[in-house]
Amino acid sequence: MNAESDERSEAAEKAAPESAAGGTAKVERELGSRAPGFIKSSRTLHLSWQVGVFIVGLAVVVAGIIMLPLPGPGWLVIFGGMAIWATEFVWAQLVLRWTRRKVTEAAQRALDPKVRRRNIILTSVGLVIIAVLVGIYVWKFGITMPWKISE
Repeated sequence: MNAESDERSEAAEKAAPESAAGGTAKVERELGSRAPGFIKSSRTLHLSWQVGVFIVGLAVVVAGIIMLPLPGPGWLVIFGGMAIWATEFVWAQLVLRWTRRKVTEAAQRALDPKVRRRNIILTSVGLVIIAVLVGIYVWKFGITMPWKISE
């Protein structure tokens, strides 16, 4: 047998007790560098790899921060930069795990029927208030187009 099939069977044996117990807990990746082995073997090569990953991640995070007030997917790019950092740095992996957990919790809370009903009611009330204010403005000042329709 080749080594790949041995690794798969070992992984299946490790995962079998969890699935047999009925647990749906995801196994999280271990913390630490995900650099290739030949890079980890040399201290200077690994250090230069980490510097490179940090600079690329920093450039992506800075681009995301610039996109926050400007048009563009700012938060998405920031989290992309954090994911780049997380390939090499434990602190970034921990930040991403915390963020993923908080986003999952918020999504679960948003799917709660009581919260959804409250959000729909608040949105409807807000839209009615905006419609009334626009109606009052149009009634008082009228609609003035920047171009002449009669021509």
